[in-house]
Amino acid sequence: MFEKILIANRGEIALRIQRACRELGIKTVVVHSEADADAKYVKLADESVCIGPAPSSQSYLSIPAIISAAEVTDAQAIHPGYGFLSENADFSERVEKCGFVFIGPRAETIRLMGDKVSAKNAMKKAGVPCVPGVDGALPDTPAEIVKIARSIGYPVIIKASGGGGGRGMRVVHTEAALLNAVTMTKTEAQAAFNNPMVYMEKFLEDPRHIEIQVLADQHGNAVYLGERDCSMQRRHQKILEEAPAPLLDTKMRDKVGERCAAACRKIGYRGAGTFEFLYEKGEFFFIEMNTRVQVEHPVTEMITGIDIVQQQILIAAGEKLPFRQRDIKLRGHAIECRINAEHPYKFTPSPGRITTWHPPGGPGIRVDSHVYANYLVPPHYDSMIGKIISYGDSREQAMARMRTALSEMAVDGIETNIALHRELLQDAAFIRGGTSIHYLEERLAERTKGK
Repeated sequence: MFEKILIANRGEIALRIQRACRELGIKTVVVHSEADADAKYVKLADESVCIGPAPSSQSYLSIPAIISAAEVTDAQAIHPGYGFLSENADFSERVEKCGFVFIGPRAETIRLMGDKVSAKNAMKKAGVPCVPGVDGALPDTPAEIVKIARSIGYPVIIKASGGGGGRGMRVVHTEAALLNAVTMTKTEAQAAFNNPMVYMEKFLEDPRHIEIQVLADQHGNAVYLGERDCSMQRRHQKILEEAPAPLLDTKMRDKVGERCAAACRKIGYRGAGTFEFLYEKGEFFFIEMNTRVQVEHPVTEMITGIDIVQQQILIAAGEKLPFRQRDIKLRGHAIECRINAEHPYKFTPSPGRITTWHPPGGPGIRVDSHVYANYLVPPHYDSMIGKIISYGDSREQAMARMRTALSEMAVDGIETNIALHRELLQDAAFIRGGTSIHYLEERLAERTKGK
């Protein structure tokens, strides 16, 4: 087992990893920017190293600075968390070449799954259902592009091969708009991802976003930990997640989950990962795989009793998974609300000093946050300042507990999206379950019209 791990991240996930390490008896090194010098997890770490000024490009995205911090503190492994360098194959490679253990998949696996075209081809070979579309990059010939679109059927979606986070996508409803959309997406992809390659898929008009959590060790063992419904999103950014997914055919879930675990074994996957699917009319369609821990991992932890972050560490240390698929039982229901420092309806960021921070408590409530009263939310990073997770024996109980938690939570000094979450937990469509990925945006648009 490792004696010391460097945490190459910030915010609530840095504290989450630190807690997992403490429970395992592992010392932690936290790297931080100048803007995060007073963060809770920095104060709680065994060691901390300032790796640069506030901008991410000069701190959390600086591979040389992170490697140097690991060297001077004698850390043995590096946990990248989520975001920043967590899915950067070059970083993973550098970490391993410098003699440290990267707590995550191998560089070649990150590259394989980071490119949407190669990922889709790998999943097809492994028997994972994919969205109908082309198997490779779109050709340069306009006539061929038109022919491909006609064979798929409109509407289609053009996607950047190296894209992610909702960027590098364009929906096309008519042939007249096709070629211009392809050109624009290529230009966007080159600028954002330094890769102009794009591909085409059938655009599913009213799907849900359902993802399957997997764990795989270095000894050929892989399991899936049920699914999460992440359909409540705005501009492809998740707002609220729950597990298990409501109104889902569990036989279909298990069938796809088995295929995901089999795919992990086939590609030699190592660590925690998430297969993301669009789900429509009783069918799953693979869209991408995230080769890291997800923001929403706590809802899976709550219904399985498995600490996903600790499992990441144990797998990286070479240990075998301590359970088989038959050992994994899903119990109860969990919901997660992401608390962001932003206007609840305009979504404008709201950095600044938090004068009051009163998180909720009570049965079945978990709060993952690095924030405290008098904490200064910096303007340089993602706006998420914490997550509230509720657990209940049933979905109804989890919703009731979340409503209570949201009514108790008090944050002053900055704006937050708590008001939006309070509304969603009273929303009739959400209470029924099974809303599509477009539901929240449509609801917000109606709200704006009403005003």
